[in-house]
Amino acid sequence: MLDEQVAAIRKLEGELDDGVTFIEMGEAENDPASVAEGEASIRRVEAETARRQVETLLSGEADNNDTYLEVHSGAGGTESQDWARMLSRMYARWGERRGFKVDLIEQTDGEEAGIKGATLLLKGHNAYGWAKTESGVHRLVRISPFDSNARRHTSFASVWVYPVVDDRIVVDIKESDCRIDTYRSSGAGGQHVNTTDSAVRITHIPTGIVVACQQERSQHKNRATAWNMLRARMYEAELKRREEKASADQAAKTDIGWGHQIRSYVLQPYQLVKDLRTGTVSQTPSEVLDGELDPFMEAALAQRVYGGGEGVEDID
Repeated sequence: MLDEQVAAIRKLEGELDDGVTFIEMGEAENDPASVAEGEASIRRVEAETARRQVETLLSGEADNNDTYLEVHSGAGGTESQDWARMLSRMYARWGERRGFKVDLIEQTDGEEAGIKGATLLLKGHNAYGWAKTESGVHRLVRISPFDSNARRHTSFASVWVYPVVDDRIVVDIKESDCRIDTYRSSGAGGQHVNTTDSAVRITHIPTGIVVACQQERSQHKNRATAWNMLRARMYEAELKRREEKASADQAAKTDIGWGHQIRSYVLQPYQLVKDLRTGTVSQTPSEVLDGELDPFMEAALAQRVYGGGEGVEDID
């Protein structure tokens, strides 16, 4: 690993030297094309250096693991369920942008539109490390497409992120502490909807943690995946306890709840996305909802490592 890092640094140094050389040659020979090529090379080095700097923040115990990401709609019926669908799509697109493999593990459709909840599995290096700061409540303000009077509505949905645990990590769960339910998978209709009770839901009674899987047609496979998800949730809870115990920043210790918003997405009357922990802002919500989340994640990761303020004021 160290050898790879040294090789990467030397490669960047070489590219930087090449860029400087191109610029010097271009200026000496009055060749704008060489100058432009050198400047482009230096910009690439700058971007790669910034990316690697962020990667150094991903040093947590499970940061390099794959990750589960759950989205749940809040109160508000169709509005919040449509918002949960938008968030699920946003994270799927973000995962694809980063080159992760994205699997839909479970999804419960809304009565009229959107979803009540969904679980994604993102597979790739540092998937959990990147996504872990997204846990919390996300708020949407927009003119409702479901309101015939075109009024502005505020909707909420929660996100929960927890790492996939591998064979090196032992999580002891007593089966007697769990309730296992089976049910028929939901879907868009047609031949893809199961006609048997193949979906599995496991409830860990002492903690109230609930996981569900309907990805496979086989109840046996769904049960195995659900157990893995439960182990992951229990492990994430332990990681959170350790982090809170070690952290000196009391503001970072709040539990996830409807009163603890981490980000607001305003589509009307103006266009703005604002992170309430770091103050990071985007004036292109369409790009954020299409998966452009790295600036928000980078700022939140840096705040975890280096500390920060007590949060910023919300937007209407």
